[in-house]
Amino acid sequence: MARRGGIKRGGERWRARSGRRTERPIRANYDDVKKTNTNYEAYYNELGIFRDDEKDQFWAALRRELPNSFRFTGSKGHALPVQRLLKERYIPEIVSIEHEGAKVEPPTPLPWFPNQLAWQMTTPKNVVRRFAPFKSFQQFLVSETTVGNISRQEIVSMIPPLLMDVKPGMVVLDLCAAPGSKSAQLLEMIHGGEEARTRKIVRDLGEEEGREASPDGEMMNMEIAEEERQGDWSDQGRSTGLLICNDVDYKRAHMLIHQMKRLSSPNLIVTNHDATMYPSIKLPSEPKAGGKPTQNRYLKFDRVLADVPCTGDGTSRKNINVWRDWVPGNALGLHPTQVRILVRALQMAKAGGRVIYSTCSMNPIENEAVVASAIERCGGLSKVAIVDCKDQLPGLIRRPGLSTWNVMDRNGMGVYKSWAEVQDHPGKTLEGMFPPTAQLPLDRCMRIYPHLQDTGAFFIAVLEKKSEIKAKPESGPQRTEAKPSIIAAVEEIEAKPTTDTLGTAKIDALDRIAPPRASGDAEGVSAAARQNKEVAPNEPLSSRKHELEDQADIYISAKRPKFGDEIGEPAPRGAEDRQVHWPPPPGAQLDVSRPEAANIPEPGEDLPDDTLVAPASELPRQTSGDYKGKRNSGQQPFEEPFKYLAPNHPELENIYTFYNLSSHFPRDRFMVRNATGEPVKSIYYTSLLARDILTANEGTGVKLVHCGIKMFVKQDVQRENTCRWRIQTDGLPIVEAWVGEDRAVRLWKRSTLKKLLVEMFPKVNEGGWKELGEIGERVRDIDYGCCVLRVEKGDGEDGFRHVSQHPISFLYSFTDQDFYSERIVLPLWRSLHSLNLMLPKEDRKAMLLRLYGEIIPLKDTSKDRFLKDRDPTLNGTAQSDTNGEIKKEMETDHVLHDEDDLQAIMDATSDEEAEVEDRTV
Repeated sequence: MARRGGIKRGGERWRARSGRRTERPIRANYDDVKKTNTNYEAYYNELGIFRDDEKDQFWAALRRELPNSFRFTGSKGHALPVQRLLKERYIPEIVSIEHEGAKVEPPTPLPWFPNQLAWQMTTPKNVVRRFAPFKSFQQFLVSETTVGNISRQEIVSMIPPLLMDVKPGMVVLDLCAAPGSKSAQLLEMIHGGEEARTRKIVRDLGEEEGREASPDGEMMNMEIAEEERQGDWSDQGRSTGLLICNDVDYKRAHMLIHQMKRLSSPNLIVTNHDATMYPSIKLPSEPKAGGKPTQNRYLKFDRVLADVPCTGDGTSRKNINVWRDWVPGNALGLHPTQVRILVRALQMAKAGGRVIYSTCSMNPIENEAVVASAIERCGGLSKVAIVDCKDQLPGLIRRPGLSTWNVMDRNGMGVYKSWAEVQDHPGKTLEGMFPPTAQLPLDRCMRIYPHLQDTGAFFIAVLEKKSEIKAKPESGPQRTEAKPSIIAAVEEIEAKPTTDTLGTAKIDALDRIAPPRASGDAEGVSAAARQNKEVAPNEPLSSRKHELEDQADIYISAKRPKFGDEIGEPAPRGAEDRQVHWPPPPGAQLDVSRPEAANIPEPGEDLPDDTLVAPASELPRQTSGDYKGKRNSGQQPFEEPFKYLAPNHPELENIYTFYNLSSHFPRDRFMVRNATGEPVKSIYYTSLLARDILTANEGTGVKLVHCGIKMFVKQDVQRENTCRWRIQTDGLPIVEAWVGEDRAVRLWKRSTLKKLLVEMFPKVNEGGWKELGEIGERVRDIDYGCCVLRVEKGDGEDGFRHVSQHPISFLYSFTDQDFYSERIVLPLWRSLHSLNLMLPKEDRKAMLLRLYGEIIPLKDTSKDRFLKDRDPTLNGTAQSDTNGEIKKEMETDHVLHDEDDLQAIMDATSDEEAEVEDRTV
């Protein structure tokens, strides 16, 4: 677990990264912290970002703690039933509460968020803890957040994805993605309408192939009709879009993967690169024509989100360190990096594509100045336009961007209005930090202030790339090593005495004035190659990487970088989870003539001006056999390659036959993650475009961290003819509609599902199937192995009502009988003696709370049966503490009862394990 605040645990004292020893800081309550900072308040009071009559409201809002906010996730058909549950079950209970003679304010929807799928709650914590209705509401929030139906997300963080206008089929890049809340929104948009299209295709093909398709409700039929008018049906209704998420820090990249995992999307790729020099993504070459050499093709993006590292001074409502640590030099040091990221984002966008630039800072040096500098470097308004978004998101109160501002020096001692006042002694200031001389419609940028709608502060600019660009070189001072002149070197050498018998004095003199470079930083090696090598997974970690182990997760949302190298002073505490590279890397094309460039173009091929080719690591390849030792020593883990399986691979053929998989389901998108290219434990599934990108960029130096969802996991079974590959919960929503009736079990009654959720391993043999309701005979007769449980619409008080199915989330949520609901599809395992839902305990509990409105203890009767099988004289309570030897034996030999059952439930409850554990051969 990451250490908080850079503190080394243990002992009464701690050592900061600067090496100084001091007292361990004490974590204080937000309300008890003194929220004043002279420079911070003076700068924004003089900046004119609010009216005079708003001054007190502005600062009062900044000193209040943020309200809680959350968002219902998934498609509209998936999220609305959960939202309806909140509105009709929990809100009426909360509004009945009175505190100090007044009604308690319940959670309220954000007026500008579509379909009321985002909410906030301003009720004080002491009131929440005091009243029982809030307790049940809190249990609802916790359980739904655990299974991924609700995302706890700050309000202003929800805005940028909504302004990107992402449509299904688009290719999107999130350059600085971790921790992933905005990325999750983008991925939901990419899958927009997919469930309706999939249901329509499955229904039509079901009639053609004689497969039974579950009925759809009115809401789904309406969505199908809408998709028939404007949907993307090119891949039989599947989403053809793609989201590539990137983060410079490896640990944060994996935190992002964890955040996105609940969406179970095959249309996601995660990379690990410095955003300032993000490499161009190669596409498969087109077929040769006329015998000419095939030209390399590179991916361009319809939408790019650059939510860049910033000072985070708009987060002072949740980050108390802003009040203590804010200095103007922070923004001065970050401005060049922010410009480079935005320029690179514009380079990678398609002509006509959008780039959204955002920060959680109020400082115009990080906001309008960055936008103006990037536009100037890219060729002006003829190349890049600022989109006016004032008519989007009605109900969101915002202020226009600034056209004039002052620049405060690093120490807060001087304030300057123009570059002319400071250019003779610039220090850390650059010309681009001041208001532009050219007329730019910066008022089209969007500023969010805390006193307007009780939020944090935020900045958003929506840019449109009008045509291809060639970025100008950076201007301004760059920190480089001073190199001695030839004359000075000669004079120094000649001045040395000639009495040196070894002849080394003159060589030593030359070394002193021109120290030899280390081999890793040799003359001629590009900045991209140096950066790639600095974070190469097989190299010993540098001190900079060791610092990352201590990053403080309280600063994740602020994305605050390391400032020390930029402004020549110690980094503020907790600001080390982002890195700023110096000397600055080039924002233009990487020189592919250098020997370290791996994917060198064909002779005579011209690369686009904005193509940046990633260098491949020259270090020896690490094998999976020594992986664990490398990870335990603190190094960045090695990522196993992505190897696609032939559609006719014997293991896949076995799966097709066992599940009677429809021939219309793609068979060329299955892959494994190991060097052998053989399915060992897990088989993954990706989209078509993701497959093309993974195969085209193998060995090119692009650092791919994640792609694909687990579709099948190998299972230990007790019978030879049983298929060993079970459907993983992540992949079930994608494949279940294509599974034949031979492997389907249909359920209609609420009481039967409740029994399966509460009781793990209910008995099937010896007449146990008679206790399983309407599914008893079916599960008694079905062949052993994995099958699909489909909960269908039923009549009567014990039946379910339905509206739609959701093909993205593995947990098909639904409300109680009086609410609209969704068709539930769950993985089921039939073994020699018993039956079991392949769901972790947390998901079982969340479903029980959502469906039945109560928290029910789970039962595992297999333990009792195991004890009775070993000693019939023992009753059901004997396992508690009466016989330690039998209890110990039970814990170690439990697999003797139903080995495949227990292995399956262990696999189902270990979805949080590191991905590489499943990829290691």
